[in-house]
Amino acid sequence: MMPDPAAPRESANADTWVVIPLFNEATVIGGVIAELLPVFPNVVCIDDGSRDGSGSVARAAGSHVVKHPINLGQGAALQTGFAYALERGARYVVTFDADGQHRVVDAAAMLEVARAEDLAIVFGSRFLDDRTNPGVLKKLVLKTAVWVTNITTRTRLTDAHNGLRVIRADAVSRINLRQDRMAHGTEIVVQLGKTGLPYAEFPVEVIYTDYSKAKGQSLLNSVNILVDLIIR
Repeated sequence: MMPDPAAPRESANADTWVVIPLFNEATVIGGVIAELLPVFPNVVCIDDGSRDGSGSVARAAGSHVVKHPINLGQGAALQTGFAYALERGARYVVTFDADGQHRVVDAAAMLEVARAEDLAIVFGSRFLDDRTNPGVLKKLVLKTAVWVTNITTRTRLTDAHNGLRVIRADAVSRINLRQDRMAHGTEIVVQLGKTGLPYAEFPVEVIYTDYSKAKGQSLLNSVNILVDLIIR
């Protein structure tokens, strides 16, 4: 009898789902999933209208896959992933980027802190240690974005637009993302801040490669984050 693909797999982290928004990442997503599965056996990729077979690659690598017929944006992909995870009894959700810029060891450490300290949210921050070198201009833009975000939210973060987060189910259930472009990163912080639930930041490394820069981690993308914050 074939196992139910929707059933959580047994492991120490069987109560946790990793949610990955996925758009045209066929060349790297298989490797990302291969690194995640030994630690996080429940991974779901939201194939957000990819045209390069990303969803098929993710499924072959061992991930669950939910497909959007058209590209709806990263915010919508996260929201779909949150609903999927909650429907399967997730106690924690880890948000993880598809392009290989996050480290599994950081995600695992963040989850351990959330459990040990009874935290509802753990935000990854590339600015709490010196492992990440985004470049002077990019760092300046991201720090400005953090300043603007902290003014408009109930949180005090050092890195407001880091895609690596651990979120407990009671916090996930209060998220309702409506922004599709980079503004969803601020929107999720605003909504989590309004919950009043306990949170912390955790030092993580963001790995900048030529590929990740081309896919959205460039200086121009950081400027777009700031523009979205100003006009929202």
